[in-house]
Amino acid sequence: MSEDPVPSNQAEDTGGVRSVQRAFDILSLLTEDRRTLTIREVVDETGLAKTTALRMLQTLEHMGLLWATPKGYAAGPALWRWAHLARNAWELPPETVQLMRELGARQRETVNLYVLRDVHRVCIAQQESPQPLRHVVRVGDELPLWAGASSKVLLKDAPERLLERVARASPYGQEHVATLREWAARAERDGYAVSHGEREPGLSAVAVPVTGGSKATVAALTLSGPSVRFTAERVEEFTADLVEVARRMSERGFEHPLG
Repeated sequence: MSEDPVPSNQAEDTGGVRSVQRAFDILSLLTEDRRTLTIREVVDETGLAKTTALRMLQTLEHMGLLWATPKGYAAGPALWRWAHLARNAWELPPETVQLMRELGARQRETVNLYVLRDVHRVCIAQQESPQPLRHVVRVGDELPLWAGASSKVLLKDAPERLLERVARASPYGQEHVATLREWAARAERDGYAVSHGEREPGLSAVAVPVTGGSKATVAALTLSGPSVRFTAERVEEFTADLVEVARRMSERGFEHPLG
């Protein structure tokens, strides 16, 4: 027996969502190291047919999201408006930025501020370590929640259903729920969390919660860097400094755009 045909409006919705996803897949190919895209690069990296890729590129150019140049397609002027809106929404108070800058200068490791978004943690601010060997995450990057010191802190108030979703998205599957639950409970008990090589070999981090008006965790303040520099003594020093800085951030009132 043949299956019922997909209703026309449902088919249109599916096609529309797919087109939006394709458009963002193309835009995401642009990076600081690659400022322009050729049609060949789009075809090779997205798997789209050349005719489809060209149509998508032309549409994005028409909307001002891309700009045709002799070297390829570059970011278009319409992105300036989105960038301006995003900067205003995500910009932290000067006092918070200064606290992070001073923390990074004292401890000489990378300082990050993460917030929870679905099954990811999003970096909303960073102060890079001044050392040549350092850990760097770009502002706006989404990282998984299944490992890492900041994840443990952000998950300490998480409902069971979120832990289950994070576990399913991890390389370890559903059984990882028990580990996530244990990590979250430990972060709740200790007031901080530590990780060594959980997501990336050779990378360590220490994280503490930043709380909002209701005293609930709204962000994770983190110091991260090469594991060889994160000795037990240094971790203890990092933790004490992070706790003090997070307390000052919380007292001044901390909000984030995803809250």
